[in-house]
Amino acid sequence: MSTPGRGLHGHVLDTLGPEITAGEYPPGSVLRTDELAQRFDVSRSVMREAVRVLESMHLVESRRRVGVTVRPKSEWNVYDPQVIRWRLAGKDRAPQLRSLTVLRSAIEPVAAGLAARHATSEQCAELTQCALGMVANSRGHKLEEYLVHDMAFHRVILDASGNEMFARLGDVVAEVLAGRTHHDVMFEDPDPAAVTLHVQVAEAVRAGDAARAEELTREITVGALQELDILAP
Repeated sequence: MSTPGRGLHGHVLDTLGPEITAGEYPPGSVLRTDELAQRFDVSRSVMREAVRVLESMHLVESRRRVGVTVRPKSEWNVYDPQVIRWRLAGKDRAPQLRSLTVLRSAIEPVAAGLAARHATSEQCAELTQCALGMVANSRGHKLEEYLVHDMAFHRVILDASGNEMFARLGDVVAEVLAGRTHHDVMFEDPDPAAVTLHVQVAEAVRAGDAARAEELTREITVGALQELDILAP
């Protein structure tokens, strides 16, 4: 899906990015900007702008007299939200979801414990509102509405931790949650136990109970991994 406001180079990225991350251009492949410009019917300057974006993600590198070379996967910026989105849209989806969910299971419980110590009253109130929004949209196949509150909930947890490194992972976690929803790696309605756990995490954070907030959040991430075993084995 094209992102509004990115113009012609955005159109190129929406096609070329997924092709690279899906392995249609293996590492070491050389892309000729002139040929790509002709393929996408865009000017060379538009093509160069698209290449610069791909370079910033470490997907490709430009070499004089060689062209644009696809870099090995080990060099990609795998934390870039756009790279995550492209990989989740391709054949790499299941292992990518598992890798990211394991990352969440390592980070979010600790972040929740820190949030119980450092969250402001405003953040506690926002967390409660997010949890209530999840409850309100947890029935009736309203996954898109549920997703909005789910993403906001986890952003607040990471922000409220007071750790700037955790806070920067908000976009990564949001892409994981969105990818599960948009690629049908979710039940038609969220697991009621998981919804309840989110409410309890909000309560634990508000009460300043770090140990309980961490324990409950770990249950959430373990449950997410178990869902992947069923829906994306």
